[in-house]
Amino acid sequence: MRINAFADVCLRVVMLLTAAPESVTFTSRVVAAEVGTPYNHVSKALLRLRELGLVEALRGRNGGVRISALGREVTVGALLRTLDTRTDLAACDTPNGPCPLISGCGLRGALRRAREAFYRELDDLVISSLPHGKANGPVLVELGLVR
Repeated sequence: MRINAFADVCLRVVMLLTAAPESVTFTSRVVAAEVGTPYNHVSKALLRLRELGLVEALRGRNGGVRISALGREVTVGALLRTLDTRTDLAACDTPNGPCPLISGCGLRGALRRAREAFYRELDDLVISSLPHGKANGPVLVELGLVR
C-alpha cells in the first residue's frame, strides 16, 4: 500500500506538533520548513487537520498552530482512513467506458479488503508515540524548544 502525498504531509505535521510541548505554537511557515514541504501544501494540510479537530489555530501576535488533545490521541490508521478519498484502488474505467470484466471481477473487493487490513494494522499506532526524543532532538533544539 502506498499513501498519497497529502496524507504524508499531514502525518509529518502531526508528528512535528506532537513532539513539541503542549504550550508551543508554530507558524505555518515554520511547520513547512521543519517538515521539508512547500508552504502551500502545509497550509492545505493544516486546514484539513483543523477541520478534523486535530490542530488548533490561534490568532494574534503570538498565534500559530498547535496539536489539540484529539490530535495527541489520533492513530495512524484513523488519520489515513479519514484522508483517503479514493473509492477504488483499481481503475476500472477504460477510454472506451467501463472495463468489460467488471461484472465478474473480484479484484475491486479484494483490494478494498486489503486497504482496510492495512489501516487496521495501523489503528493501534498512536501518532504521538512516533517521534522519539533523540531523533527529534535537533529539530526541537533548532526551534528553540530544547536546550
